[in-house]
Amino acid sequence: MILKTVSARFTSRLRSEQVAAKLGAWLGVSFTVAFATGLFSHFLQHPPAWLLWPSRPVNLYRVTQGLHVIGGIATIPLLLAKLWVVYPKLWQWPPLRSAGHAVERLCVLLLVAGALFQLVTGALNIAYVYPWPFGFLQAHYWTAYVVYGALLIHVANEWAKVRRNLWTRVESPERRRFLFTVAAACGLTALVTAGEAVTPLARLAVLAPRDPRVGAQGVPVNRSAAAAGVVAGPDYRLLVTGAVRTTLSLGYADLVRLPQHTVRLPISCVEGWSVECEWTGVRLRDLLLSAGASPDAFVTVESLERAGAYRTSELRPPHWTDPLTLLALRINGQTLDADHGYPVRLIAPNRPGVQQTKWVKEVRVA
Repeated sequence: MILKTVSARFTSRLRSEQVAAKLGAWLGVSFTVAFATGLFSHFLQHPPAWLLWPSRPVNLYRVTQGLHVIGGIATIPLLLAKLWVVYPKLWQWPPLRSAGHAVERLCVLLLVAGALFQLVTGALNIAYVYPWPFGFLQAHYWTAYVVYGALLIHVANEWAKVRRNLWTRVESPERRRFLFTVAAACGLTALVTAGEAVTPLARLAVLAPRDPRVGAQGVPVNRSAAAAGVVAGPDYRLLVTGAVRTTLSLGYADLVRLPQHTVRLPISCVEGWSVECEWTGVRLRDLLLSAGASPDAFVTVESLERAGAYRTSELRPPHWTDPLTLLALRINGQTLDADHGYPVRLIAPNRPGVQQTKWVKEVRVA
């Protein structure tokens, strides 16, 4: 009786099977894009041993991660609208009519709870707020499978309703205005966030956690030299070791005397912001081949930073053999600031910013 009363209290002419189907279809597209781009980001950061991601196009990760984060934020008003439309069904009576209905309700519970978890924790993550005891990356990754699996089951279960309503015109002007308002809210949310990755829109990015124009040397940083506890002294040496014919030990002045190359590549952060910069330095390919490294070798770049999840990163042949991959000494015509990795940082195409190792001290070849 209580559930019937609650359901009746939240009736509205804006609610209908047709409106729910259209919002559900939009959510299905949004969650599919988020799932695909999220997997790409995850496996780019943690690739299986057999997987060789390409280094080109250079902006691929910038685009996919921008879609993941900006699209995820824009999905928040869409999900809230969908939940509002189907809210009375969550209180239907009797709550469980059969074993099959119980499974269906469980999938809906997993879908709703998982979707809210993903969007709320994702939004807090890009704002660098972590009020939970678990690791965000692992929880976000595994919950994505739960949510997308529950979504596929839900779509299959509701497919007859979706097919019946998706392509038919919404006759009610009120419902059409409601759908337009939801679409406009999602579009506006994307617009005021996208500037963190789309530079011409930077002035509009009031919801973005990072302004791509603000930071050391006009470029944002997530981890400063002070936070990392890194100070490069005058005795700094860059080592090239491992499976090479000749081990190298180069001071900063030695690196400056080597042939210098300039490239334009973005710094693309997993939190969604990105900015394109001009980098100048030594081609990693030239340095490793001069040391006698095999072209099919795997390379590990290690930082002066003594702790941290990303103090090392791995480069596989497609990346370290690419002529755009540099051990950079300068950014936008200026000597690297300590916060950008002075004396030497890695910069390579189509890689997350956390893998563009700063304060490089050693390059190991395997």
